[in-house]
Amino acid sequence: MNPDLAHLHPYPFEKLAQLKADVRPAADLAHIPLTIGEPRHPAPESVLAVLRDALPQVSHYPGTKGLLALREAIAHWCQRRFGASLEAETQVLPVNGTREALFAFVQTVLDRSRPATVLMPNPFYQIYEGATLLAGGQPHYLPCLEADGFIPDFEAITPEVWENTQLLFICSPGNPTGAVMPLAVQQRLIALADQYDFVIAADECYSEIYHDETMPPPGLLQACVALGRHDFKRCVVFHSLSKRSNLPGLRSGFVAGDAAILSDFLRYRTYHGCAMPLHHQQTSIAAWQDETHVRENREAYRAKFDAVLEILQPVMDVQRPDAGFYLWPAVPGGDDEAFAMALLREQNLGVLPGRYLSRAPQGVNPGAGRVRMALVAELSECIEGAKRIRCCVEKGDF
Repeated sequence: MNPDLAHLHPYPFEKLAQLKADVRPAADLAHIPLTIGEPRHPAPESVLAVLRDALPQVSHYPGTKGLLALREAIAHWCQRRFGASLEAETQVLPVNGTREALFAFVQTVLDRSRPATVLMPNPFYQIYEGATLLAGGQPHYLPCLEADGFIPDFEAITPEVWENTQLLFICSPGNPTGAVMPLAVQQRLIALADQYDFVIAADECYSEIYHDETMPPPGLLQACVALGRHDFKRCVVFHSLSKRSNLPGLRSGFVAGDAAILSDFLRYRTYHGCAMPLHHQQTSIAAWQDETHVRENREAYRAKFDAVLEILQPVMDVQRPDAGFYLWPAVPGGDDEAFAMALLREQNLGVLPGRYLSRAPQGVNPGAGRVRMALVAELSECIEGAKRIRCCVEKGDF
């Protein structure tokens, strides 16, 4: 067996299952899960209609590179959203969801014949770490602290660490913090990538869920354009239809940026065997071309944040995030595991302890003392969940 498998940590939901094993939930209450970031809004009917019409294409093998029409639809969306003029032939690659793509990308770009440090935010999406370990790399965790607006302090990284860095993961808006990285910070990272010769992988899967229609979160492509870098050298972005369009089961996203990097990534994927089914590609074209359902989606999330925060802020240290659909509150008493168990036991409600999403390389876990709450259910269920959480806090059941 691959010895690197032994280095993998249990996935957060494995830890959660162990935590819940001896907890008997309140039997008189229906379960409310706020644990998994799976959008539960209805998928847009106009997009589903395209999927139904395209089903006969299951009888054909898809190409790894994807349909030109899909790559063009993605390129046009990037132009509208980020002002980035991408060449559909060389700078865009459809992928089967960004989870698969993020993992495979690390296997492509890391050179394990020399020191291969991979920088990642902490807390973080667990695929960054697992992919790094299985590619023979060394994770280096960058704490995302409230004092810094939940953005890593990149100026605190030593030159010695930068020298060995081959890949930097950034996640904006952040998971689980919802923090949006300012354009100036992203431009500073591009300069550091030039100086130390590493690749920036920007996970932007929550970029289309934000509160102010006049201020969408900036992205790495946008930072490149502002610097006049239309080749997007050393920069690659990851986007998905899962959160934007409520299509997590479609497994559709894209990678875009540096053509030279994408050329090697395409070669890897050709052997990886992960071409997107043709009926999913046709459906994706329709989704990327429509913004009406995306705006409606944002409105639904705004209503949930407004309602839930009104209920919780009087009793908890919880703030509206910059973007995304998570709340990242500090828990009363400071013990995130005890708080999660109390919510399950007394209110039959699930949240994810923050320490499960983080590491403690210097003995301090930046996720400890917080929980992640995913406001993905319908408004009424989110309101009911918030009332149960407030009830638990006011009783001090933990």
